[in-house]
Amino acid sequence: QPERKFGVVVVGVGRAGSVRIRDLRDPHASSAYLNLIGFVSRRELGSIDEVQQISLEDALSSQEVEVAYICSESASHEGYIRQFLNAGKHVLVEYPMTLSRAAAQELWELAEQKGKILHEEHVELLMEEFAFLKKEVVGKDLLKGSLLFTAGPLEEERFGFPAFSGISRLTWLVSLFGELSLVSATLEERKEDQYMKMTVCLETENKRPLTWTEEKGPGLKRNRYLSFHFKSGSLENVPNVGVNKNIFLKDQNIFVKKLLGQFSEKELAAEKKRILHCLGLAEEIQKHCRPKK
Repeated sequence: QPERKFGVVVVGVGRAGSVRIRDLRDPHASSAYLNLIGFVSRRELGSIDEVQQISLEDALSSQEVEVAYICSESASHEGYIRQFLNAGKHVLVEYPMTLSRAAAQELWELAEQKGKILHEEHVELLMEEFAFLKKEVVGKDLLKGSLLFTAGPLEEERFGFPAFSGISRLTWLVSLFGELSLVSATLEERKEDQYMKMTVCLETENKRPLTWTEEKGPGLKRNRYLSFHFKSGSLENVPNVGVNKNIFLKDQNIFVKKLLGQFSEKELAAEKKRILHCLGLAEEIQKHCRPKK
């Protein structure tokens, strides 16, 4: 049994928040270091699975609460992170951490000043498909590639511009092919049909083109289509490589390692650099698609 447990509060109990509560309550190696104290929600829920609802004020002021899991909609992440860091708590937040690069940079500086861990979840990098792709791509010379993601409509007010709400796809591309630069970006929208299609042309450091498309609308199934062409052959779509089991738990394991000081400075710096690079690209894409009038 660990010497000490960190008291945790989960903010927001949608899909991610519910999985987080489940993982915290189940006996896992990392959960042994964590003690779920309660959850915060704008809805009046009272309790979920014997876990008590507590007010945001109590979560911020309680000495017992040392860690906050921010699982609310994206637009509210920045405000919550700031409040919990200022209250001297460690923070785990679902992606995207913020809806601007500058805000993320500032929050990391705040975390450093406070001596707290600020961790942004990226479960897409813990998926079986990603592990498969990483193996396939390593050492190969890319000629060109494309990644298309389709899904039902998403409210931009709550989840941010498509380059932010879909930042996990961008994270895949950057993690596979290194830092990217933006060539062009367009957005086709039909508000009355709840339809939108964002097409982004990127290039790798050695000028290879990558196209990233997010298409969302009623009746579109959640799906990912990819095609990468290398000098040595092509990769079209990922075979069914099995279920993504416990990806949120794998992310929690990483977070606990950070809490326990088991992550090297080098790993932390590389992760931060990648996250800021992706947020910076997402912001640039948004400016391209929605130039300020």
